[in-house]
Amino acid sequence: MTENITSDAGQLNKFVERIERLEEERRELGADVREVYAEAKGAGFDVKVLRQIIRLRKMDPADRQETEFLRDEYKKLLGIAE
Repeated sequence: MTENITSDAGQLNKFVERIERLEEERRELGADVREVYAEAKGAGFDVKVLRQIIRLRKMDPADRQETEFLRDEYKKLLGIAE
């Protein structure tokens, strides 16, 4: 039984260490992403719009088309369409 617990503890420790490394990488990547947004802003781009574009590009084309259609319809209903 003790051997099994020791083995489980070793495996658990490996999982914890991997998770910790990945969390650190995520923090570093987050800092890198913020830096790129700051560069884009410095180049004159609107970061808020850039984030929206990135969100749209992640979407499935059909979902994106539906979202854009609904947005345009809502704008028409509210009288803010071009």
